[in-house]
Amino acid sequence: MVGPIRPQFVLFGSSIVQFSFSHQGWGAILTDLYACKADILLRGYAGWNSRCALQVLDEVFPKDAAVQPSLVIVYFGGNDSMEPHPSGLGAHVPLPEYVENMRKIAIHLKSLSHKTRIIFLTAPPVNEAQMAEVFGNDLGRSNESCRKYSDACVQLCQELGVKVIDLWKALQQRDDWLTACFTDGIHLSCEGSEIVIKEILKVIKEADWEPNLHWRSLPTEFPEISPCIFVDPEGSTAIKVSEMDFAWQTQWQ
Repeated sequence: MVGPIRPQFVLFGSSIVQFSFSHQGWGAILTDLYACKADILLRGYAGWNSRCALQVLDEVFPKDAAVQPSLVIVYFGGNDSMEPHPSGLGAHVPLPEYVENMRKIAIHLKSLSHKTRIIFLTAPPVNEAQMAEVFGNDLGRSNESCRKYSDACVQLCQELGVKVIDLWKALQQRDDWLTACFTDGIHLSCEGSEIVIKEILKVIKEADWEPNLHWRSLPTEFPEISPCIFVDPEGSTAIKVSEMDFAWQTQWQ
């Protein structure tokens, strides 16, 4: 392992997670903000549902690991919500099973460490017309089915005391969400990811976690070594690079 050991944030989920570094995605923004503060670990697997997640849960999050994550952001639900295929194939998971699968994931993550924090992301909405145009066939995925799985995830998290972000509602707060938030009707554009990252940072900032995991609250690594920049002509004042706020970061405070 490359040191020093920093807090670890793990992004665990299906394609909304795997592709979170594409199109100025929310994973990329998170990594930028936490540079020199925390390591963002990507564990995203396109096409997966909650059943797939359970199969590898112990491998991705071993209970005997020397270092346990400080934060795990979990997303499953969109693929689970797809209609069952007559062949029996496909990603569909019945709603009651989906809820129990997510319950097992939450319980496992809670058992890793008393300092491991969890945020669940619910199934976002979809643009059905764009989805059909891009993929050219009926994927059996609808905005209404996503709503049902999103609501169920929210209810479960409230029961378990797990932080949750209702993406189905969050994205639709933007008037032009149908045309602005997706690259293909399912996956997020940069505008869609901006909504996601704002919601994540809001939860982190407002949570009564100790320590606070917001990027402005975590210490910067090796600040004492950081050189000064913008030294005044008299040499009496200067700004360290590690103390600077860059323009693209200030919007996320």
